[in-house]
Amino acid sequence: MALTCKVQKNNFIEGLASLQNITNKRGTLAILSNILVEATSNGLVLTATDLEVGLKLFVPAEIENTGKLTLPSKKIFEIVRESGSDEIIIEETENSWVKIKAGMSTYNLAGISSDEFPAFPEFDEDTFTSFEAHIFLDLIDKVVFSIAGEQENIYSLTSALIEKEKRDGVSYLKMVSSDGHRLSIMEKDVAVDVENFYMNDTTLIPKKGIQELRKFSENRDTIDVSFEKKQMVVRDGDAVMVIRLKQGEFPQYKAIIKSVKIDNCLKINRIPFLDSLKRINLFTEDIFHTIQLQIEENTMVLTSQNADIGNAKDEQHITYSGVPLTLGFNCRYFIETLQVMECETVEAYINSENSPCLIKSSEDKGFISIVMPMQL
Repeated sequence: MALTCKVQKNNFIEGLASLQNITNKRGTLAILSNILVEATSNGLVLTATDLEVGLKLFVPAEIENTGKLTLPSKKIFEIVRESGSDEIIIEETENSWVKIKAGMSTYNLAGISSDEFPAFPEFDEDTFTSFEAHIFLDLIDKVVFSIAGEQENIYSLTSALIEKEKRDGVSYLKMVSSDGHRLSIMEKDVAVDVENFYMNDTTLIPKKGIQELRKFSENRDTIDVSFEKKQMVVRDGDAVMVIRLKQGEFPQYKAIIKSVKIDNCLKINRIPFLDSLKRINLFTEDIFHTIQLQIEENTMVLTSQNADIGNAKDEQHITYSGVPLTLGFNCRYFIETLQVMECETVEAYINSENSPCLIKSSEDKGFISIVMPMQL
C-alpha cells in the first residue's frame, strides 16, 4: 500500500521548519535537498541530513497506510506554511509522487525514492548523559561569533572545541572558539558528574553543528548528550540529532591566556563603550575595521579613519592608572564580544602596545575573550 496520512498543520510546520537549515545547503547530491518522510504505525518520522548534521524527529499524525519516500524540503515546507487549512493530507501516487490536499487546495509534488536517501548514523543507546539545555545555549552564545568561516585555511578553527573539567569537586563544560585573531572561552558548572562522561582528547564540533545544536536546545528543558569517537548525538523524547565531529588539533589556548598578565587593568562601562565602538566603526575601512585607542589616566580616546569618507573621534571615561598606551584593534571584534556579555563593567587587561587584550568581568562568570592587536 502507498503512504497515506493526515497531519495537523501546526505540528507539521514545526517539524519541517526544524529541518530547513540542514536541507537548504547547496550540495552535489540532489537527494540531500529532500527530507525522508516515513509513515509508521505511531505517526510521521521526518529525517534530514547534509552528511555533516543529521536530524530525525517525530510528528504525530493519523496514518492510514504506512510507507516512506522523500520530498523536496523547501517546497513541502512552503506548501504547508501557505496552506489555509488546519489539516494536511498526503497520499502517495506513482513513482514517488504525492498528492497533497489542504482544504480546497490540491498539489501534486514530485519526490524521490527513499532508497537513495543516506542511512541515518547508528549510535550507542547506552552512553547518554542528561544536561539542562540552557547549559549549551549559554556556551554557544558566548563563542559562536568567533568561530572561523569555512574559507579559513586552518581546518580546526572552523569548529568549536568542547572540553570537560572537574575542579574542587565541581564539574564544568567548557567551549572555546578562535578564528586566529581572537579567542572566546566560556565555561559552565553542571549538575552531573562529568568524570565518566566520554569525550575525545580533542573534541571539535563544526560550526554548522554548533548552530543546529543551539536550535535543538531551544525550548527544551533537558537534552541527552553522547560523544562517540566520530560523532556527537543529542536527543530528547521526540527527536535525535547526530553531528559528525571534525578531526585535528586546536590552538593551545591556555598558553595564550597565561601570556596576558592580569595586573594592568582598565575598567570600562560596557554599554557606553559598545555604543562608542558602533559610532567609531562607521568610519573604519570595510575589510579590517581598524580603530586606534589612546589610553591615558582615566581616559580613552577612540579614533577611526576612512580614506574615502573621513574620520571619527570619541572619548570615554574609564578607570585606569597605568602607563599611556596607543593601540590598534579590529573594532568589530570588540563589538561582538561586548554584545554577548551581560555585565555593567568590563575589565580589560593589556600588557603593552603589541600584546593581546584580555576581556572579562566578574559579572560574566566563566567568560573570557582575547583580541589580538593590529599594526597602526
